[in-house]
Amino acid sequence: MLAYIAAGVFAFALLLDLFDENLGAPDLFNFPTLVLIGLLCLALYLAGVGRGPGTAGGGGRWRGRRPGRG
Repeated sequence: MLAYIAAGVFAFALLLDLFDENLGAPDLFNFPTLVLIGLLCLALYLAGVGRGPGTAGGGGRWRGRRPGRG
């Protein structure tokens, strides 16, 4: 989910940069700030934040036959 948010932030930053807009708040919605927000979301996603329980690090239930059990 955080990867989708990061992609949306990057797309929004690209559009603001292409159309040279600042939305009336040049210190809040500038290009470097939006890029840093997008990079933060990507870093959190790669660190495993935002994943559901049991999806990070194996474990969980086995599906199908276990290897070595005949």
